[in-house]
Amino acid sequence: MARTRKSTKNVEQRDNGQEFLNTLHELAKERGIDPEILFEAIETALITAYKRNFGSAQNVRVTLSRETGHYHVYAIKRVVEDPEDEIEEISLAQARTLKPEYEIGDIIEIEVTPADFGRVAAQTAKQVVVQRIREAERGIIYEEFSSRESDIVSGLVERVENRNVFIDLGKTVAVLTPPEQIPTESYQHGDHIKAYIVEVKKTTKGPQIVVSRTHPGLLKRLFELEVPEIQEGIVEIKSVAREPGNRSKIAVWSNDPEVDPVGACVGLKGMRVQAIVDELGSEKIDIVKWNEDSAKFIANALSPAKVVSVAVNEEEKVSRVVVPDYQLSLAIGKEGQNARLAAKLTGWKIDIKSVSQAAGEELEDGMNEVQVESDAAFTAENAE
Repeated sequence: MARTRKSTKNVEQRDNGQEFLNTLHELAKERGIDPEILFEAIETALITAYKRNFGSAQNVRVTLSRETGHYHVYAIKRVVEDPEDEIEEISLAQARTLKPEYEIGDIIEIEVTPADFGRVAAQTAKQVVVQRIREAERGIIYEEFSSRESDIVSGLVERVENRNVFIDLGKTVAVLTPPEQIPTESYQHGDHIKAYIVEVKKTTKGPQIVVSRTHPGLLKRLFELEVPEIQEGIVEIKSVAREPGNRSKIAVWSNDPEVDPVGACVGLKGMRVQAIVDELGSEKIDIVKWNEDSAKFIANALSPAKVVSVAVNEEEKVSRVVVPDYQLSLAIGKEGQNARLAAKLTGWKIDIKSVSQAAGEELEDGMNEVQVESDAAFTAENAE
């Protein structure tokens, strides 16, 4: 009868071990984790669990069979003639009762698996698996999104908390902080939103994805998504300047003389640029043609104003622009916005004068004045 009970117990242990292995491998496969990471983590945790639950200060090793799912605890001891520390040492005489070949100095392992260690082991394994899967998933999410920095993500507004907007991206949540929000926008639960990944941080609670609606990169990436010629490398975006929610300027260039870069970005009946304007909450967008000639580029950047002449100091990146008297306010823009954006777009300091203001005024040393004519550009005024 005793043999029957023992046999039944062995079958039960084998079945439990196999069920544990199957579950472990299925979880690892489902979550994209190497099963060996889980095995090693469980073994390490079982050592701690053994010492905590069985009051042992022994140096032990735990093995978890990859074939059966069974575990064994071994005490590690050094063979000495006369042990002074019975926790870490064993006498030569006692060691040779286990194996006659042992010699002084040998390190041996003695199985010390407690009879009732199963419950502790099962609970420990469960905790470790849950923890490691969570860590692995966080790692996978971090790798995925850190490789997508400077890219656009789409999601739904999950909640707004202390002015921070939390965006559900499916696998994780991104945060849109107040400085990264367009001032003219409001965000409500369930809103569909696109944002630019500024940074992906590692935190104790997992990866934190910081996104922006104000970054110039968002405008650049939206054009890249909307304009096939940019995707194909025919049209290049040379620079972007934004005052989020209000107005932006973008400078483009074509590698193919047959392709008009401004027209490509505007699209048929303005459909391409309008899609981007709609996405950015009616932010006005000027599209100008980039030019390697600094004077010509500065003149283009000041669209919709027409420019008479541009004087430049290439070394100091300082320029003086002359416009018709009636175009002065247009060139400067409301509260200086047009001039400010043109300076950001070109990277030059721009001093704007009307024809009457510039009359009789001498140029600064190192400046060369050239007559220019602006290339055709698309401005918000064109679309109205």
